[in-house]
This record gives sequence, C-alpha cells and structure tokens, in this order.
Amino acid sequence: MADIIKLLPDHVANQIAAGEVVQRPASVVKELLENAIDAGASSIKLIVKDAGKTLIQIIDDGKGMSDTDARMSFERHATSKITTADDLFNLNTKGFRGEALASIAAVAHVALKTRPEGAEVGTHIEIEGSKIITQEVCATPKGTSLAVKNLFFNIPARRNFLKSNSVELRHVIDEFQRVALAHPDIAFAMYHNEGELFQLPKGNLKQRIVGIFGGKTNEKLVPVQEETDILTINGFVVKPEFSKKTRGEQFFFVNDRFIKSAYLNHAVTAAFDGLLPDRARASYFLYLKVDPATIDINIHPTKTEIKFDDEHALYAMLRSTIKHSLGQFSIAPVLDFNRDSELDTPYDYKNKGVVTPKIEVDRTFNPFESVPAPKRGAQRPDYEKPDVTGWEKMYEGMESQATAGSTITFEKEVSTGNMFESGLNTKAAAPITAAASSQDESSTYQLNKKYIVSTIKSGMVIIDQHKAHQRVLYEEFLRNITVKESVSQQLLFPLTLTYSTTELALIEELKEGLENTGFIFGLISGDILEINGIPTSITESQVPVVIDQLLSDLENEVPDSGFSQTDTLAKSMAKSLAVKGGETLDSLSREHLVNSLFACKEPSISPTNKKTFITITGDDLDRKFK
Repeated sequence: MADIIKLLPDHVANQIAAGEVVQRPASVVKELLENAIDAGASSIKLIVKDAGKTLIQIIDDGKGMSDTDARMSFERHATSKITTADDLFNLNTKGFRGEALASIAAVAHVALKTRPEGAEVGTHIEIEGSKIITQEVCATPKGTSLAVKNLFFNIPARRNFLKSNSVELRHVIDEFQRVALAHPDIAFAMYHNEGELFQLPKGNLKQRIVGIFGGKTNEKLVPVQEETDILTINGFVVKPEFSKKTRGEQFFFVNDRFIKSAYLNHAVTAAFDGLLPDRARASYFLYLKVDPATIDINIHPTKTEIKFDDEHALYAMLRSTIKHSLGQFSIAPVLDFNRDSELDTPYDYKNKGVVTPKIEVDRTFNPFESVPAPKRGAQRPDYEKPDVTGWEKMYEGMESQATAGSTITFEKEVSTGNMFESGLNTKAAAPITAAASSQDESSTYQLNKKYIVSTIKSGMVIIDQHKAHQRVLYEEFLRNITVKESVSQQLLFPLTLTYSTTELALIEELKEGLENTGFIFGLISGDILEINGIPTSITESQVPVVIDQLLSDLENEVPDSGFSQTDTLAKSMAKSLAVKGGETLDSLSREHLVNSLFACKEPSISPTNKKTFITITGDDLDRKFK
C-alpha cells in the first residue's frame, strides 16, 4: 500500500490556521492592536478603509523591532511573549501563540515598517500570501506601522462570505472599543475612509467610557469597587433606568483582557433582580484582577473565553459587590421599618469628624425694657374714637329695593320632572339606545386581552391582535414609503436624543430610508441626534421607542439594497408600534383591526412569518363534543 499521508506546505498550513485566527477584518484589528499594546505603545492609531476590506493600518510608538525580529515575526509559532509551557499559566501579555502575523500574511498583502529606539534606520518588509516580496532599510519613526491590504485576496470564497461594509465596520468598532476600554492609559485614535470616528486621549476609566459612549454616559454610571485576597473588582454599572434591550454595553475584563462569560453575566443580572424594566438587560463595565495562575486563557483562538479555578467564589463576590454599590448609592430600595430616615448620616459626611456646635447669645438683651401691654378695657393713649355720626344715611332707599326684589323667582333644588316627557326628547334619545344595542350585539369579542374572536359563515376565526396589527402597519408603511410620498409632521421644538458613536454611524447608514418614512433629521454630530419632523402615524413620545427597536433589529445585519432597507424599516416600526397583548380594545377598534387585516395582501402571516389567525369550523366544534 502506497503512503498517502503528506506534510502540508507552509503556505497551505498558514491558510488553514488563518481560518481560525482571521475570520473577518475585525479579527485583524484585534490582533494588531494587542501587538501594539504588548510593544509598550503610549499612542496607537487605527486607519481603516472600506470597513477593513481594502486597508487596515496600525501605527504605534512602541519599542519597535530589529531587522531580524521583523522577519521572524511572520513565521508560525514565533513569539517573544513566552519561552516554556509553564509561561502559559503566568501570562501578562495579550498574545502568546505566535500565529497572528503568520496567519494574516497568508491571506493578505502586508507592509511592515518598524524601527527600535536608538537605531538610525528601520526595516521595511512587504509580504503577499506568505511570500516575502521585499525587505530593505527605510527611514521611519520609532515604533511600528503595519498595513494589511486586500484581505482574503487569495481566498475569494472567504471574501464573498464577508458581510456588508456597515456590518463589518460595526465589528471593527466593537473590537476597537474593547481594546480601548481595557487600556485608558493609552491614547487611541480611529479613522474610517479618511473620517475621524474616535479621538481618545489618555485618562482614567470613567473618562475613557464617556469618550467612547458620549457625554451623557457620565450621569448613568454607578461605581463598583471591592478588593479581596483572590479577586479585585473595579469599574461601573449603569443605573437601571438607563438599561437597554440589547447586550451592547456589557463588558467584562479579566487582567485587562476582554472576555465573554455567561456565568459572570448571570451574577450581574442576579444583583439587578427586581430593578430592571421588562426585557431590559443590565449594562456594565467591570474589571477583574485575579492571579494569572488561577485562570486558563489558552482555550479558544480569539482568547475571549477563560476558565477560572473557583467560579462559584467569583460569582458570589461579584453579585454581592454590585448589590452593595447599588444600595450604597441609593439605587436599590431599602425597606426597614425600625429605622428613622432622618437619623441617616449623609454619604458625604461619612468620614468627617464630630464638631461641637456654636451657640450665639445676645448678652445685651433685657426683657424688662419692653413696654407692658395695656390691661383689658383700658384705652391706649394713642387710640382715637371713630366718628359715627350720620349713620342713618347708610340705609336710605333700602325699602324700595326690597319691594323690587320680591318679584325674583328662584329654581327649586329638587327637580322631579321627566327628562324625556316631550316627544322631541324621546326621539333624541333613540339613537343613543340604538348605538348601545349595536355595541352589545358586536360580532367580535376579546379573549384574555390578547386574541380577537370573530364569527364567519363556517364557524369562527381567532386573531392574534399583536401579530395582526403588525401585518396591517407593515403594509401601510411599505405603501407610504414606496408608492406614496412620505408625509411628515413638523415638530414645534426639535427632539434631541443621545446615542453612542456606533449607533449614530448605524443611523447615518439608514438615514435615507428613515427620511422616506417621514423622519426629518437636523444636526447629527458627536453623540447628539436632532429630529425636526416625524411620520404622521407616530407620536413624539414613541420616537425613542421606534429608533431603539430599529437599532436592536439591525444590530447584526444592515441591509445593502434600498428594498431591503425599506423592508427592514417597515418591519421594525410595525413591531414597535403594533398594539401589544394585554391591551383592552373596544368593539370599534376590534372590528377595524379585523377589517384592516383581511384587506391586506397577505393577511394570514405576520411580517416575521408567524400565523396571524386560525379558523375553527362548525365540524371542528362538533368533533369536540363527541
């Protein structure tokens, strides 16, 4: 039998490894940013074009590399982070596998310029698909500049599977934010298509959070801090009233490394038990410091999953620490019937000492200097008796007025007459009685404040009011956007809403589609969104709900074509504005909803392909009673 097992060439092995490490442009951004941090950079600049498909460039002022190190950095399993297997249990750096640059160079065009401190010239290397094209000396500033161009140029299938630029840019921004949040002591900047997205100077943790998510975030944060023998917790949680329905602002960092942990997230959710609105999720920025020997990072290529030695202890400490912070800053309600709230010491006076109160006495006061009050019946010396002569003139002509007033009649307090005694009144009341009887004999009924039951010739139909209303609104929005011209109602005062940079970038992508529905936008800059007009079908108070629902629906996918955008917008707006289960509908509203549903083009399914109604025939009922 011939030998069939062969050793794969290096360029093929590198492409296979790249499938694990480099999944999309955001993966390249993560690896290069972490390399810059490990190099000791104090300022890092990220430049992206076409969401990373055309260019990803990282410029840092770190320690740089020699010409030999620059060449060796692109070899597989070449790293300066560890030397033995024991070092895996004492990791203080971001990278340690030595696979990132080799994997990136296997699927892209890479240009590296680097110069260590003290060297007169640097090194310039160009690589295409693991093949070194050129290596020469060059003049370059201290640090490293690495440009990744034409990602997946030699793997067309992988490039075709990339999402739209909007989605890929969102993932790039997410990775940038995670790294920037973990290192507030490093200055970061990000540019996309020659436009500045972030400019984050050095600062403390709160300044970094506010710099990324907007100035309004400052008032939402509640500090969390605790130090124990096995764990140090630091960071912030967001007040319950500012919680969102998405997981966008949930950040866990362990030893300055972003991780994902459903177990620790459950601890935070348990601490917020009873405080969050319905279907809302807690938002937090939590930094955990543990002994590197008690965790295992070498689980997944992305290094976002970690195993802890004692997860139960971390769970209990994290939950109790957050509960303590919520109670300390009066976020969580306190119920104590034996406590007098007036005796509570204000938080600002907790560490202040006791001061003796100052007593001021007026030593010149003499109670005997005052004039005594006059006795009862005695006349004060300055009292003058009024002149009461001619008082009879005040009553002249009163007898004639009394005679004239005798002809005035007054309405009786109790009226015993019948309101409908005359034939005219009886006829006027007849339409009211007829209207009342028509409502009592309505052909629709509401069941459990969720379903509408209506009769048909063959039996009855049961309609889900929420899904049915979604279908009605969905087709109405599609008609208004595509067939009719959108109608807007101008606001007397512009509506100002606050969103993060990522959310505003998403709204910018969908601005044209939103304007087709009737929105009129004003200023969009920083973290401010100004709205001057809204569609006629919604109220001003519903605008934040509609936009939040839209951002939630578009979190993972932004449609490219105009029709897809219109369809997504119509579905999202219909979902947020449709009548909910549990709302009581009167007979007219029920009948209008039923008639509107069966006037739709597709009345049987909702915009999300769920049934809107079911029918039960007379034969079905007969079978139930057999």
